[in-house]
Amino acid sequence: MRLFQGRIQGTARPAAGAPPAGLLAFYWHFVRQTKGWFAAMFAASLAVALLDTIIPLFIGRLVSLMEASDRLAAIEAQWPLLVGMVALVLLVRPLVLLVDVALRHNALIPGATSLIRWQSHWHVIRQSWPFFQNDFAGRIANRVMTTAHALRESTMASIRAVFYIGAHGAAAFGLMALADWRLGLPTLVWFGGYLGFLWYFVPRMRDLARASSEVRSIVMARIVDSYTNVLTVKLFARLADEDAYVRESVDEHQQAMGRHMRLITQFHFSLTVMNAMLLVTTAAIGIWLWAHGEVGAGIVATVLPLAWQVANVSGWVSWEVTGIFENIGVVQEGMQTIAVPHSGVDRPGARALEVSRGEVQFAGVTFGYGRRDAPPVLDDLTLHIRPGERVGLVGRSGAGKTTLVNLLLRFHEVERGRILIDGQDIAAVTQESLRAAIGMVTQDTSLLHRSIAGNIRYGRPHATQAQIEAAAKKAQAHEFIVGLRDWRGSTGYAAHVGERGVKLSGGQRQRIALARVILKDAPILVLDEATSSLDSEVEVAIQEELLELMQGKTVIAIAHRLSTIARMDRLIVLEAGRIVEEGTHAELLRFGGHYEKLWRHQSGGFIANEVPENSVLSTELQRVA
Repeated sequence: MRLFQGRIQGTARPAAGAPPAGLLAFYWHFVRQTKGWFAAMFAASLAVALLDTIIPLFIGRLVSLMEASDRLAAIEAQWPLLVGMVALVLLVRPLVLLVDVALRHNALIPGATSLIRWQSHWHVIRQSWPFFQNDFAGRIANRVMTTAHALRESTMASIRAVFYIGAHGAAAFGLMALADWRLGLPTLVWFGGYLGFLWYFVPRMRDLARASSEVRSIVMARIVDSYTNVLTVKLFARLADEDAYVRESVDEHQQAMGRHMRLITQFHFSLTVMNAMLLVTTAAIGIWLWAHGEVGAGIVATVLPLAWQVANVSGWVSWEVTGIFENIGVVQEGMQTIAVPHSGVDRPGARALEVSRGEVQFAGVTFGYGRRDAPPVLDDLTLHIRPGERVGLVGRSGAGKTTLVNLLLRFHEVERGRILIDGQDIAAVTQESLRAAIGMVTQDTSLLHRSIAGNIRYGRPHATQAQIEAAAKKAQAHEFIVGLRDWRGSTGYAAHVGERGVKLSGGQRQRIALARVILKDAPILVLDEATSSLDSEVEVAIQEELLELMQGKTVIAIAHRLSTIARMDRLIVLEAGRIVEEGTHAELLRFGGHYEKLWRHQSGGFIANEVPENSVLSTELQRVA
């Protein structure tokens, strides 16, 4: 088994370009990478088919031998043939079957499946961020996983089933025709009917299989969506609505499967009738020829097992063909995710970004998510952020603050204008180097389903445990981390956080995210509501650490809570995608414009009217103001 086991290294080889959109081209894209192994499997399957065809010939020879009057003399004369039969049945056929099975089960099934799955994932994970926003994560993952299995299975079944029946049928017809051409007529007619039969059923089964696969993916996506957002389901007590939401897709899948299975039932019944007619007509012709003395009993004993084998093989092939086209439907459905060209790719010859100072410029940037029937989110915006300057972005929801940051990270491409870092147009640099130069803490903090140390180390993969703990201490996270214990008994930095970090509170997740960015130590720092989930005491402590972290870095901070960015060097007020005010906190308050209204709305309208005049919070608000 070691001769075949692990010979195909699914994850060792690099991705061989983008998977093409055409069905046959998509198949060939993956099959050609292991074509030698598929060719070997084809040769082994062909050898098995030919060996199985010879068995009825041996049976016919034995019947002829038994008709001899001097039985011992006949056996003595035919002993080489008998020895050859024994060797073929006991030695050759088992060895050929062993090679056939080993090629399939030890080489192709694990190796080819892993190769297809790995390269599909490799391609999908490099899609742009909007690609993942527009689909269910569960459906994307389901397509990557099932397409690999379906493509490998349909390819192997096509080689084994289609070519097997072709080789077996051709050999059977040849042996029958050599005995008497009339014995081969039923098989020849049967083959013509079988081809017409496949021509009628196969396209219909393919289409129904694809429809069934698409609906199955919707079922998977809805179930995963319910599980992922189970807290929302529980909080709003909407189990009945979730039941209805999933039940609708399950019912649709059942109806799609029903249509598919009805056609398969027709397929198998029609084939059963054809096979019965083949066997009866071959037997009738053989008996008629024997009755008229034109063929011997040995010939009849040869052609009847051959016809029976063809009928049995065709029944097996019919099941295989059903599976082939069901899997083709799965592959076609998976191609909707896998065979999608990358969007927002690096330009040819893109170079790595080199950050020496951290100067950021937005020059006449216009962007509207491709919508032509609505005003742009950012409209001819020009902003110059000096090296090491700390800038706060202020504005109402929808003013364009997060969009500005997403354009800086090249999650989208600007529609007009340019963004430059140290004089380099970010559209001409690699996205990996661009994002490596920017550390970002988002408002919606999501952690990987890994250990605490693994999540923090994501900021710097080769960081030591001491560096990880130092970053956690700066983020005020070390104290709660050492007290963690997960469901598997792992503690401290080895404890796992659960999917998206659900085992931690919002504030704990945000502190882990801050530690990750502190460890990354990028020259440009983006904070999008970085302390929104923290309580006041922890926020004050972290603010001091953030001020230290900001030293020597270019900082862009977004906050709806204006007190968190009041100490920035400059505040930029956005309104409807344009800069309407800019200056320091004190300057903007004296100006009496948008910022002053927002500040008064937060410190006066929401808080001051309800806070006792001499309280600590009131004193702090007056100090910041």
